[in-house]
Amino acid sequence: MSDELSVVNSGLMNLVKDSGIGDVIKPLTKEIHLFDSFVSGTSRLKDESVLGNISIGDKLKMRREDNKFDSNAIIFLDHDNSKIGYVPEKDNVVFARLLDAGKLLSATVTGIERKGGFTKISVSIFLVDI
Repeated sequence: MSDELSVVNSGLMNLVKDSGIGDVIKPLTKEIHLFDSFVSGTSRLKDESVLGNISIGDKLKMRREDNKFDSNAIIFLDHDNSKIGYVPEKDNVVFARLLDAGKLLSATVTGIERKGGFTKISVSIFLVDI
């Protein structure tokens, strides 16, 4: 018997090396529906043209924001990381705690209503579980 170490290339290791860890984990994730809400602050965006790129079914990222008006502020970001708006302040406490604990949250656009200069975007919020 030899005292040498040998390297064994398992199928999983080759998959990680060739594709990246994200491609391995993605099939193992599930989304747990938490809440239905809307995007707040769409009329106060610096560049409201980003709202024209949003469609029903789009996935939005959710990130904490350092905000002097709301210590629990969470922003919605589109696929280009453009700010779309906020989780309404009345709904954001639990979501802020989840994000602060390292949990991953996402949202899916479920409705869009454009009335004059105002755009109401309805969303479903999900906990991404691995």
